[in-house]
Amino acid sequence: MIQVKEFVDTDTSFAEKKANEFLSTLRDDQVINICYGSIIKANASGAANQRSTILVVYKS
Repeated sequence: MIQVKEFVDTDTSFAEKKANEFLSTLRDDQVINICYGSIIKANASGAANQRSTILVVYKS
């Protein structure tokens, strides 16, 4: 079965760290594709923060 897992930056965790932890549990032949995107989002005080999203497409 082909599945997609999404990892999103939050105030307390980074998408990259969570995605790397997940990828370490997969074999190379299970990984189909990895997609990355980021946006700039203003917080309540008006400061800009970058938010990243990583999608991992894999075979289970």
